Amino acid sequence: MSASTAPADLYRHGLRLLLDKDIPAWVDLWDENGIFEFPFAPEDWPKRLEGKAAVADYMRGYPDHIDLHDFPYVEIHQTTAPETIVVEMRGVGRLVDTDSPFDMSYIAVVTIKNGLITRYRDYWNPLAVQNTAADFAGSNR
Repeated sequence: MSASTAPADLYRHGLRLLLDKDIPAWVDLWDENGIFEFPFAPEDWPKRLEGKAAVADYMRGYPDHIDLHDFPYVEIHQTTAPETIVVEMRGVGRLVDTDSPFDMSYIAVVTIKNGLITRYRDYWNPLAVQNTAADFAGSNR
């Protein structure tokens, strides 16, 4: 990806990397000072990660907890700020620990500057996967 890559294209590329379980390549889409926020994070979960290294540390074990199979619904909305998009999406797969289905709807507000993610606000419902979510958060605190 280059600095001129449109935010929507970079975001879609990132989803492909998550499906491929290529977490290092997904983290490479981040600016060194990028901010990853979880406004609805439960108690004892990180609400804000500051910097690419913190994002990498947090995401390292993601495929060990959630096995993503598809994003059957992705709608990307352009905002009046060309570098910011709002994404509505649904991710499906399975929870690794319990082998139970994973089906989560998300809203994300993502800002991309110079071809890198500088801010990502992830509005997801941790109650939908409470037990595995707790395990995932516990291993990433």
